[in-house]
Amino acid sequence: MESAITSKGQATIPKAIREHLRLRPGDRVKFFKHPDGTVVLLPKRPASALRGIAAGRRLTVTIEEMDEAIAEGAVESARRAKHR
Repeated sequence: MESAITSKGQATIPKAIREHLRLRPGDRVKFFKHPDGTVVLLPKRPASALRGIAAGRRLTVTIEEMDEAIAEGAVESARRAKHR
């Protein structure tokens, strides 16, 4: 897909891209330039848009399970450090 740049430096975002990003009139977008020269366009969403994103995924974890996970992480970290 492509779009022409106007004399004011504006471009129309193709409909398929607007639909994919769920962009509506008045929405804002952010541009990110990567070191390799590529540019990424992402919708700028307010923090309130994240509300409920993890709903229904609550897991109950015991203190013992937390301690075990911490111990496993420490062992794995030490193993990696040893092999450097």
